[in-house]
Amino acid sequence: MALTQIILHNLFSFIAIISLIVFIHEFGHFWVARLCGVKIDEFAIGFGQRLFGFTDKHGTLWNFRLLPFGGYVKMYGDRNGASMPDLEAIAKMSPDERKISFIGKNVWQRMAIVVAGPIANFILAIVIFTILFRLNGITNVAPIIDEVLPDSAAFESGLQKGDEILAINGAEISDFSEVRDKVVGNITGQLSFKIARGNDVFEIYITPKIATSKDMFGDEVKTAMLGIAASKTDHRDLNLAQSFVEANKETYRISIAIFRVLGELITGQRSVKELGGPVKIAKYSGKTVEMGLNVVLWFMAMISINLGAMNLLPIPVLDGGHLFFYLFEAIRGKPLSQKIQQIGFRFGLSLVLALMIFTTVNDIRQLLH
Repeated sequence: MALTQIILHNLFSFIAIISLIVFIHEFGHFWVARLCGVKIDEFAIGFGQRLFGFTDKHGTLWNFRLLPFGGYVKMYGDRNGASMPDLEAIAKMSPDERKISFIGKNVWQRMAIVVAGPIANFILAIVIFTILFRLNGITNVAPIIDEVLPDSAAFESGLQKGDEILAINGAEISDFSEVRDKVVGNITGQLSFKIARGNDVFEIYITPKIATSKDMFGDEVKTAMLGIAASKTDHRDLNLAQSFVEANKETYRISIAIFRVLGELITGQRSVKELGGPVKIAKYSGKTVEMGLNVVLWFMAMISINLGAMNLLPIPVLDGGHLFFYLFEAIRGKPLSQKIQQIGFRFGLSLVLALMIFTTVNDIRQLLH
């Protein structure tokens, strides 16, 4: 495939996948706002120049914009899509107009409207995972070691074929995927393993080795490795209820992993070079489309969870920043001053823009190497 074709393929795949996920996120805000009686001025997918759109019977302008890197719902009384209040317009509102504005709602309604976006992303992921588990079932791999690689951390610690891993750092292990999650997510030090060998049960401490490997998209990643494999599998088909339960577990597991990695980035335990931006997402979008529907759905669920989790961070401009301000208002009994909120919004916007620029440059640098 020619370079131009690859770029266009990745771009269109990116726009399709991101637009759907952003639409679900913004629709969460939109739906709850409507339930609370807020008038919606605009529902936008993307930023920048408006490409096309229409106005519905409620007076809401639905439109697509040039840059497909997000979206927004502009509510009555907002100055812009970042939900900054238009103080001049609000001051001129009649009592009836104030009732249908976002700022006119009580703090609990505003909190519900703000958190509805990330929740919509988690719901989308649960729906997708439910479909995948229903179609494909689930394969459990017993946490019994089938192979120990030479010169690995497991080999040096004395682990043997046939050993069963009962717990890691005190957390019980029932599937080999849980071993992988505990090890790969720990790049900073020692892990405690509870091992069953024949009739004996004992505890050992292992420090995983850091290795460079390739992910499913062919990109090099650094991960913590034990150097063990397991092969005793048990495949089960799942009904709809079982699929839904497993989907909730998977969404929770991935969400926790995201917050753990974010914590490691903040504390310096992980390199910021691991961060990916729109270029990497576009590249992965194109590759997942080539891999088939199952991979596309899985990728969409992962991106949706990431969007939901990132938006919960207490950074002004993001949903989590608004939620933090409203939580403070609920405890304090009155909102923070507009001056403090505006300073917070400017700081948050600068931080988000800087992060986007950094991740984009980082993506391009990785593509060129």
